[in-house]
Amino acid sequence: RGPGAVGRGGGGGLGAGSPALSGGQGRRRKQPPRPADFKLQVIIIGSRGVGKTSLMERFTDDTFCEACKSTVGVDFKIKTVELRGKKIRLQIWDTAGQERFNSITSAYYRSAKGIILVYDITKKETFDDLPKWMKMIDKYASEDAELLLVGNKLDCETDREITRQQGEKFAQQITGMRFCEASAKDNFNVDEIFLKLVDDILKKMPLDILRNELSNSILSLQPEPEIPPELPPPRPHVRCC
Repeated sequence: RGPGAVGRGGGGGLGAGSPALSGGQGRRRKQPPRPADFKLQVIIIGSRGVGKTSLMERFTDDTFCEACKSTVGVDFKIKTVELRGKKIRLQIWDTAGQERFNSITSAYYRSAKGIILVYDITKKETFDDLPKWMKMIDKYASEDAELLLVGNKLDCETDREITRQQGEKFAQQITGMRFCEASAKDNFNVDEIFLKLVDDILKKMPLDILRNELSNSILSLQPEPEIPPELPPPRPHVRCC
């Protein structure tokens, strides 16, 4: 962002013919910000307490809360980034990890161009829950959605229960799913995972689709999507950040 507005004139006895006001050099006008070229929706999913809210807030506000309250339903934040010479307005949805909110959060899957699936490297049960979350993705998300698996809380390495190799092995079962480990607390890999996900979305989509499909902001709750008749088979490639 540019500097703040310049100070107002009118003091100190400057006359109409003063050099400070000659040549049409009046007060600068603030230029309106350039509108976003594209608007994308990304959702963060995973079990309760894995750090979904912390990842979102670290990326959008560069803040970290040691004692975050559990998200109720859904929450979202907006952040504008620039990639590939384009200004992209990200709407990031933070979803509740409790099963009782699944009927609410599932409605956000279909509109998402990117999905970040998070587990806690220090809690095996959150890793064991990953197949459950993949079923939600298979039921409700677009087949074109970019997927990213994140092992969070890398700052707690001494308490690790899930190895990096286990995370990589899980991601290998899903076509195109990237895998990264991160720490919202230490701000490690947080910007990278969001920006890489967005970059993958832009690389995957033809320019004509980008112009037509992403030019409209998705700001409202989408209708509950229909469940496809069968789930896609697992596919064997993995990519890393």
